[in-house]
Amino acid sequence: MIDGMPVLDDHLHLDPDAHRGIDAVKDFARLGGTHLLVVNKPSWHLGVEAETGDDFRPVFERTIEIVDAASSELEGRAWAVLGVHPGLLSRLVDDRGLSPTAARDLMQAGIDVAAEYVEAGEALALKSGRPHYEVDDDVWNASNEVMRRAFEHGGTLGCAVQLHTEASEDLTTVAEWAEDAGLPAHRVVKHYAGGRLEGPTPSVMSEKDRLEVAASRGAPFLMETDYIDDPDRPGAVLGPKTVPRRVRWLLENGHDEAVRNAHVETPKRVYGIDTVATLESNE
Repeated sequence: MIDGMPVLDDHLHLDPDAHRGIDAVKDFARLGGTHLLVVNKPSWHLGVEAETGDDFRPVFERTIEIVDAASSELEGRAWAVLGVHPGLLSRLVDDRGLSPTAARDLMQAGIDVAAEYVEAGEALALKSGRPHYEVDDDVWNASNEVMRRAFEHGGTLGCAVQLHTEASEDLTTVAEWAEDAGLPAHRVVKHYAGGRLEGPTPSVMSEKDRLEVAASRGAPFLMETDYIDDPDRPGAVLGPKTVPRRVRWLLENGHDEAVRNAHVETPKRVYGIDTVATLESNE
């Protein structure tokens, strides 16, 4: 904890086999971090070239295993966020020669399998999205259909959906798709967000300029690093110590309410998790 406050990193990856894994969790915990949402790494990063939805299971199950191990290192706990990275659609079309429709079907099948783990209580939320780079219209449309499948499951299961998308301060149309599927807009989370966003809940990259904007707005937001735990890119994105350090910085600058917003109120609103009670249960 930091000044009695839970500290949640809303989106990071852990590699239990090829890089730092639990050592990254220990770094986070040593600086006061208490809770983690661990997102499965892209399937191909773990050597999985899926041909069916069930082929994603080893990726999901390995993620759940390291989430369980991470929880034992934390004052609070970790949760798994499972899904299919939207960049896979381009790989399937460009590298494996699938049609956008076939690639869509495979990725939707992977989302269906991820939803099984949420339904079983082994994962907290789903992950989906669309490419953040230029793609052909048919790939873009197929990606949107994959994302909408995730929203359907989110609406049925009552779980949040984290999105990897293009940079934007306005995703109201995407939030409306979620609402149409029965998933409230505030339970859609834009990963790698800036401090200002219309539509979904922003999961703000923990850079000072972005956090200053989010803190000044007073709207619900989360904090993340998108730590990728990749031995080939050791300095990529932000490290696991960043969120605790930024929490201290926010508190030192009088943003106590913003810290409570990001680490207590918004996690409860979006995911239905109680970061305070889960601290107390681990005492």
